[in-house]
Amino acid sequence: MPLLVVGISVLILLLLMTRLRLNGFAALLLVAVGVALVRGIPVATIPDVLSEGIGDQIGDTMLTIGLGAMVGRVMGDSGAAQRIAGKLLDAFGPRWVQVAMVVTAMLIGVTMFYEVAFIIIVPIAFTLVRVTGAKLLWVGLPMSIALSTMHSFLPPHPGPTAVAATFHASVGLTLFYGLFIAVPAGALIALTWPRLPFVARLTPSIPKGLVSEREFTDEEMPGLGWSLCVALFPVVLIVAAAVTDMATSGESPLLNVVAFAGSAPIALLLTLCLAVWAFGPRIGRSLSEVGASCTSAAQAMAMILLVIGAGGAFKNVLVEGGISDYIKDATDGWSISPIVLAWLVAVILRIALGSATVAVVTASGVALPLLAGSGVHPEVMVLAVACGSIAFSHVNDPGFWLFKEYFNLSVVEAIKVRTSYTTVLAVLGLGGVLVGEWVLDVLGV
Repeated sequence: MPLLVVGISVLILLLLMTRLRLNGFAALLLVAVGVALVRGIPVATIPDVLSEGIGDQIGDTMLTIGLGAMVGRVMGDSGAAQRIAGKLLDAFGPRWVQVAMVVTAMLIGVTMFYEVAFIIIVPIAFTLVRVTGAKLLWVGLPMSIALSTMHSFLPPHPGPTAVAATFHASVGLTLFYGLFIAVPAGALIALTWPRLPFVARLTPSIPKGLVSEREFTDEEMPGLGWSLCVALFPVVLIVAAAVTDMATSGESPLLNVVAFAGSAPIALLLTLCLAVWAFGPRIGRSLSEVGASCTSAAQAMAMILLVIGAGGAFKNVLVEGGISDYIKDATDGWSISPIVLAWLVAVILRIALGSATVAVVTASGVALPLLAGSGVHPEVMVLAVACGSIAFSHVNDPGFWLFKEYFNLSVVEAIKVRTSYTTVLAVLGLGGVLVGEWVLDVLGV
């Protein structure tokens, strides 16, 4: 049974990494090869399947994560991250630092990929940890939870947007309805999870090389204006591209330039250039010092990128091994509410494959025939699928490894923290979707 293969492979992976202390990159590749053999993928093509999975994953994330880490390190070494962190503390106070991180993450995460927003905000979280002396998860976990919610629940993120097209739903209405679910659910979990005993007991340290250890005086730090300008520059570019894409049709040289500048790698590359110009010679540091910051960030990211790439290989083996097709065929005959079915299929696919995008696209194909004549609002169906796709993030999800490495957790610790919060978010999301459909019916919308 394909799902049994998935379950056994995850257990073996956990054994390799926890008991045998095998490196995550090697462990993921070994398990991926084993699953490929069991699922009947021809031996001669297994290297290509692994390479394709690594290439797709690294191609999507290497530029974003690498450039984002460089921008973050330059901001840390120049004192810009400390300046922003200090102003957040002044505005919210140490007692409300978690609220500050949730608000910041939700505002930035509405239109930005989880990985991109994470890389942009995490230097500020690291700096707040160092300045306040708070635990890393106390500050960083609310940020990650808020970003996960925005990314998984709402368009214009790729999964929900693709499902909206399948269901012929309004992207604008989906975003509008989704905010009433995502904001309260995300804020509730973000402020609750760090207080739970099994999370509060964890005391990971900030990974080496990703943040400056230096504490700056007020005179040494750049001004708040320049600090915010650099931090928000990629946000503005990416948001402008997303809004332009939704609001216009056709092509023109100007639209092409906006789309180009608003792609995540280009936006971060332009931001890095701006950071070098703003925080280098302008504040008395040589370009060689700024270059050293970039090199240090790249070195710190090397193993993280390898592990994320191996996670992509594992995911691709599961897809090529026919797991998604098996689940789709198995659920075709289920006679339950289309909302619950769409959510449940997305959950199962998410557990089996790890990819939220694959989960939502496949689940929407299963649920689409049930939508006609059901009376369910298509925007609600989009949210049902999107909510299901966030559940049970674990070792076959490349985002799991980004979370684990940046927060310096063991595999078991990351499962306890991330897998649990993503699952509860998915359940809360389903509840919100069901309530939302009932309210729309009552209002006659």
